[in-house]
Order: sequence, then structure tokens, then C-alpha cells
Amino acid sequence: MAKAKFSITGKNDNPTKFVAKARNFEIVIDEPENLGGTNAGPNPVEYILAGYAGCINVMGHIIAKEQGIELNGMEISLEGDLDPDKLFGKPTDARAGYQEIRLRVKPDSSATPEQLKKWIDEVESRCPVNDNLANTTPVKVEVV
Repeated sequence: MAKAKFSITGKNDNPTKFVAKARNFEIVIDEPENLGGTNAGPNPVEYILAGYAGCINVMGHIIAKEQGIELNGMEISLEGDLDPDKLFGKPTDARAGYQEIRLRVKPDSSATPEQLKKWIDEVESRCPVNDNLANTTPVKVEVV
């Protein structure tokens, strides 16, 4: 199968609000008021969690079907911890991103615990967002 390419474009509305276009969808990214934003949408790190949950959802259903597991639905929750000191330019040895992300998946299924363990292991190994979070991905930044 050929590589699939995904892209977004966008422009800032103000110093904290960015409006992205993905296909024919508009995505508003902003900071909460307590971080100097206008609270017009989730912030970038919240979108990381939402994207991860969305990918787990898709992969969960695909893999359940492949494994013959009846999956009526899923509840997914994520939380992550990051140290904002680096973000705000304060001296720190902490990295700027999440130090840890915790993912909880509650499948609505009659599958056995053994089946669900095999299922979630496969979901985790095949989820592209999980892969990007768990492994270093080369990023090329260019100012034009």
C-alpha cells in the first residue's frame, strides 16, 4: 500500500488562537483564560490526547472485528502530566512535553479478560498516534 499523507494549514487569529484547516474541517486551537488565551477551543496538548483517543477508538473497532470480538462501544479517558516551566522559559531540566500519559479504555464487550488483553496489546501496537507518542519521529522545521 502506498504511503498516506495527511496535512493541515492554518493561520493565527490572535497570539493564542490558531485556526487550522484539515480537509474541509476547521479546527480551533486556543489556550484557556488562565494561560492567557481566549478559551475558544482546546489547547494543543489537549488535542494530542483527543487525537490519541480517536485513534484508539478506530483501531479498537478494526481489531475487535479482526479478532471476532463483539465490541458495542468504548469509553476512553486520557490524562497527562507536563511541567509548564519550560513552556514559560523558566530554568528546568524537565522536557516541554508530557512526562507521562495515562490511557484508560473501558470496552463494552462480553469478551474474556484474556481476549481483551490480546485485543488491547494489538490496538496499542498498531495505533499510529500511540507509535508517534512512544517513539521519536523526525520533525523538520523550516522558516519560509
